[in-house]
Amino acid sequence: MAKVMVGKASDIGEGKVTHVTAGGKEILVANVGGSFYATGNVCNHAGADLNEGELNGKELTCPWHGAKWDVTTGSLIWFPQKLKELGKYNVTVESGTVYVEV
Repeated sequence: MAKVMVGKASDIGEGKVTHVTAGGKEILVANVGGSFYATGNVCNHAGADLNEGELNGKELTCPWHGAKWDVTTGSLIWFPQKLKELGKYNVTVESGTVYVEV
């Protein structure tokens, strides 16, 4: 696995998200309660960029059709249809810099 730099931890405040493209994958990184989590950034219902959605705690709402995702696990919380999980990536913080493994 490759380790990809996301950015400075101080630039991703609590309750905020960012995204990176790495290894051909769109990855969302979220700060939930001071801990960083990474999951897929594309809603598999209709292809929305999830980083444009709203984060409340660990629940991210898709900006297009309201699917709710758990950013700590990549699991679907709510949607009328069953959608596959977004996936989960390991995140590390080293010397104030956030990295994701892809």
